[in-house]
Amino acid sequence: MTDPTTDGSGDGAAAPAPDLPAALDALTPRQIVAELDKYIVGQTDAKRSVAVALRNRWRRLHAPPAIRDEIVPANILMIGPTGVGKTEIARRLAKLTGAPFVKVEATKFTEVGYVGRDVESMIRDLVDGAVQQAREAQAEQAREAAEAQAEERLLDLLLPPAPRPTTGTPTFGFTPPAEPAPPDAAANRTREKLREKLRAGALDDREVEVDVTADRTTNLQMFGPMGMEEMGINLQDMLGGMGKTRKTRRVRVPEALALLATEEAQKLVDGDAAKEDAIRRVEQAGIVFIDEIDKVAGRQGAGSSGPDVSREGVQRDLLPIVEGSSVTTKHGQVRTDHILFIASGAFHVSKPSDLIPELQGRFPIRVELGSLSEDDFVQILTAPENALLKQYAALFASEGVALTFDDAAVREVARIATEVNESVENIGARRLHTILTTLLDDELFRVPDDHAGPVHVTAEIVRERLSTIAQNRDLSQYVL
Repeated sequence: MTDPTTDGSGDGAAAPAPDLPAALDALTPRQIVAELDKYIVGQTDAKRSVAVALRNRWRRLHAPPAIRDEIVPANILMIGPTGVGKTEIARRLAKLTGAPFVKVEATKFTEVGYVGRDVESMIRDLVDGAVQQAREAQAEQAREAAEAQAEERLLDLLLPPAPRPTTGTPTFGFTPPAEPAPPDAAANRTREKLREKLRAGALDDREVEVDVTADRTTNLQMFGPMGMEEMGINLQDMLGGMGKTRKTRRVRVPEALALLATEEAQKLVDGDAAKEDAIRRVEQAGIVFIDEIDKVAGRQGAGSSGPDVSREGVQRDLLPIVEGSSVTTKHGQVRTDHILFIASGAFHVSKPSDLIPELQGRFPIRVELGSLSEDDFVQILTAPENALLKQYAALFASEGVALTFDDAAVREVARIATEVNESVENIGARRLHTILTTLLDDELFRVPDDHAGPVHVTAEIVRERLSTIAQNRDLSQYVL
């Protein structure tokens, strides 16, 4: 850990914190917002809030040790209609920093909606993902050594070592197996020539037989009262090794090299170290995104029976985890004190004050995300690095067909999306997916059989194909 007196406000003045992803050390709040702007249109307040919350983690680990554990994360409650970017902000935040991340829906924990799933399962899922992330990171670090070892194994398959002649007579009918002869200069030269051909791709068309590990275990899961789920997970672990066998596959050389490299990399992974690293990263950098939290909020005037009882029960089960408690997972005990919780909900029927007071207090930062306008839709279609029109252009390009939209066509698509959201149901940017699929349905079907030339979409084409559907409310709610 760096000197607690180090000023973290400079550009990388302090050393990276060992308990946080290294990427976070170089990201200031302004830089985090700039990265989010590449994928998410608008919602400036929400971006600023998550950027500050993320940077505060770095600041906490660089605070004096006496106060460090007392600094609790400022959890965030996002309020806004569906399809405006709530989930995307949280997902991009985790991807940006490499932090362990899990998304859950609060309705899964209601007695009516999802029987037997206890709220601690979100932390177990978070840890499972972090362990896998840590194992993949170790395997990536060992990739060079694994590829070298895989190459040697493949050369042994392509050019088996000559067996050493056996000596003596068989004993009791048993003949000792022949041992490989020690390599000589001629064999080494042949092996090196074969290595050069392998690296040059001259052997890519050859097939070899490789022995790889095959997992034949059944995916065991147990759902029931609290604690039984973890018992099922442990039972799966105990039986996991029983189903792993060796299987011979006949594949081409490039695939064989990839299979062997993967197997060698797994041998170099330290499972215990991966678990320890994963738990540390979860405790210090984990992000849990709880969607649809408004669905478990008690509504004013609602009765106290039926689903509403379950809703309040879910809130009370969530409370200790959000406040900070110890959760038992198959990888060990995990403290949730410094995990960042981001909750979201549309709150059309209920409102944040309908949550139990204790849970409200655990989400001190509240951000309201606005509905998307026609201008926002134009930006979503064209500006982000993963813009929808860029995605469709890539799909058509895979068939050798160029797809282009003129500016008027983009504006017309945005206008129709806004109109349908206002008249049918506001599902935000998700409306653009359905509109573009309907608009391009004919071309997507005819390419490449009946359509080889470029596809250029104009405003007239958009109006011709979509205006009638958009104006018919009964039709638009099914088609768009």
